[in-house]
Amino acid sequence: MNRDKKIVFMGTPNFAVEALKKLHENNHQIVGVVCPPDKPGGRGQKLKSCQVKQYAVSQNLNVLQPGKLKSPQFLSKLTNLNADLFIVVAFRMLPKEVWSIPKYGTFNIHASLLPQYRGAAPVNWALINGEKKTGVTSFLIDEQIDTGAILLQKDCEIRENENVGELHDRLMLMGAELTIETCEGIFNNTIKPRIQHNSFELKNAPKLFKSDCKIDWSKSSLEIYNHIRGLSPYPVAWTNIISDSESKTIKIFNAYYELLKHKKEITEIEIDKNNFKIYTKDGVINILEIQIAGKRKMDIKSFLNGNDLSSFKNVS
Repeated sequence: MNRDKKIVFMGTPNFAVEALKKLHENNHQIVGVVCPPDKPGGRGQKLKSCQVKQYAVSQNLNVLQPGKLKSPQFLSKLTNLNADLFIVVAFRMLPKEVWSIPKYGTFNIHASLLPQYRGAAPVNWALINGEKKTGVTSFLIDEQIDTGAILLQKDCEIRENENVGELHDRLMLMGAELTIETCEGIFNNTIKPRIQHNSFELKNAPKLFKSDCKIDWSKSSLEIYNHIRGLSPYPVAWTNIISDSESKTIKIFNAYYELLKHKKEITEIEIDKNNFKIYTKDGVINILEIQIAGKRKMDIKSFLNGNDLSSFKNVS
């Protein structure tokens, strides 16, 4: 089972914790865990550790938190660990000085079927674009982002009403399993790397900014619905509701759509005591979960019970 081989793991959020946990529980020899420095956060701006560090500390694993990945001190510590393999899950772009150190190289776990959806937000963009299938890929790191030779892949169907949080959690578990399979395959020399080919149209997955999350009401009902579920529960789709005298921003966490012919204006709002509808060019979006600035997230009935929106007529 190659438990004598030494591994350095690099990661930051929960998505990476599952892979690290799987390696540790399968008795792989983890000689180092690399994660970002603690950052101030919350009330009082107390220093806060990332999820990977929290797990590593709980298991008494050796933690390294470099400020700069190219610093001589960090590179010296990393080299002195004498690791055979580096594994990266949801970390950051590594310089060649780092990924070229181990004998067996460095592989990454990416939450898409590469070469599709290279970038920082592959799970979000797959849903936003209405994909029916996605998966996870292990690949060897090279000088560019998500372009290295593919090692292994696992695919899965995207469920009809799945949001990004739900899909993220399924892919997290798949990624952990793929980490183990890839690790074993590398040490046993049973994997033949495959060069990524760009001979067909590629869809990218760049980092999401606030402007990307604003709903475009000129799109179809299905596209708007996919936008909402592709951003829920984070970073969340948003829009402005408009009256004659004011505008308020709302975040939409959950909704469903209906296709229907109507004579309403696109972006027109229709509200009663239980429903909040927004008309589109080919139907209507029915909001199920909503949040307005300064308030908590609520189901639509609770929200309408506590907020008078009768003066608001449109969204923008």
